[in-house]
Amino acid sequence: METNIEIEKHPLEPVLPSNAKLLMLGSFPPQRKRWSMDFYYPNLNNDMWRITGLLFFKDKNHFLNETLKAFCREEIIDFLNAQGIALFDTASSIRRLQDNASDKFLEVVQPTDIAGLLSQLPECKAIVTTGQKATDTLRQQFDVEEPKVGDFSEFRFAERPMRLYRMPSSSRAYPLALEKKAAAYRIMYQDLQML
Repeated sequence: METNIEIEKHPLEPVLPSNAKLLMLGSFPPQRKRWSMDFYYPNLNNDMWRITGLLFFKDKNHFLNETLKAFCREEIIDFLNAQGIALFDTASSIRRLQDNASDKFLEVVQPTDIAGLLSQLPECKAIVTTGQKATDTLRQQFDVEEPKVGDFSEFRFAERPMRLYRMPSSSRAYPLALEKKAAAYRIMYQDLQML
């Protein structure tokens, strides 16, 4: 592995609402030059907040500002707190082996202590990973079978029954229509009685 490539530390704090039922984990934020806001899934070419807007508000642009050039951080944070959705990433520090946001070129230097996050979320009963790199990194910490995309596997954490959902990546690099991605997320949110 390249050692002369700069190690990037995670630029954001975890979002851990005390009522969180779901912990959503991506791999790592894109480079700051791609951010439209100072928060998770900040890239306008990432559809996470469009999927969420479509499912919860029947409007894919619900979390976009009037100019449609940035996501509304405060509105997203209010939504996460109200719904009980925690957010972080499976990597706490990485190296970018190429100058892009592709998971394929992320080397995880320090994985996140996911058990540590879960221990702060007593009501959490599910984790969702939003891409292959996040799923692989998480499975190095838990004895859980890899679910098919759009499905879940069951495991236990500290005597708590848990589900690991594997959702399609919300990145536009993942070739699936927004509506089809949203349909997969809808099943998960309905399973968890959040929608």
